[in-house]
Amino acid sequence: MSTRPWIVDDDLWALIEPFLPPWPRPVPDRLCLQSVLYVLHNDIAWQLLPLELGFGSDQSCWRRLARWQRAGVFDQLHRVLLAKLNAAGELDWSRACVDGSHIRAKNGGADTGPSPVDRRETGSKHHLICDGRGTPFKVITTAANVNDVTQTLALVDGISPVAGSSGRPRRRSDALLGDKGSDSNARRDELRQRRILPVISRKGSPNIKGMGKLRYVVEQTFAPLHQFRRLAVRWERRTELHDAFVSLACSLICWRRLKKTRS
Repeated sequence: MSTRPWIVDDDLWALIEPFLPPWPRPVPDRLCLQSVLYVLHNDIAWQLLPLELGFGSDQSCWRRLARWQRAGVFDQLHRVLLAKLNAAGELDWSRACVDGSHIRAKNGGADTGPSPVDRRETGSKHHLICDGRGTPFKVITTAANVNDVTQTLALVDGISPVAGSSGRPRRRSDALLGDKGSDSNARRDELRQRRILPVISRKGSPNIKGMGKLRYVVEQTFAPLHQFRRLAVRWERRTELHDAFVSLACSLICWRRLKKTRS
């Protein structure tokens, strides 16, 4: 990986530039995006952005980040990259996996609550769905005390249609794997109505044989997601700003995987 991972290379810029809305400010969009990446990777306060790198003021950068999120820039980038991975045969639609991961929320704000795994400290939770190879499809941010089962269908339905292969764009896996936190007969029925086979362990019963090995990919997806230091601890009080970082991180994970297929 580059020693300066916040630098936007030409190929990635060519993908994202068409989605950026016009912004009447002197700092170029590309430099501003690099400032966002700098914060995402290094988890520094906006006001501590190194001026020598030409990023501009902290207020200009985070305001543009909010504008980009409202315009759906990073979600569109994510869809394009998923389509490219699908075209390369790098998405495994035979199964999808869901899980949740807690993070501490230092400044509180929307979608935060007492964490059941962190001595009731204020926190949030990332609910994630990925394909059978660990490529992130969708992440939802909630309060830390929200149960995984409540977000299962939102994750499944939140997958945007993925183009890149012959036929109609796909958005459903053949099966959905979940641990006991997703145990619900009502959810199983809903998944079957969507033609998805639920493979979810039941509370009070032994885990489904071989489930751990199949679901390990979702843990492998959380690892690179939270390697972006800004996502390991939540600082933004506004959920939309935090979700902007999350969506951008998902896109970067897909971008790295796409570059590996081309190397």
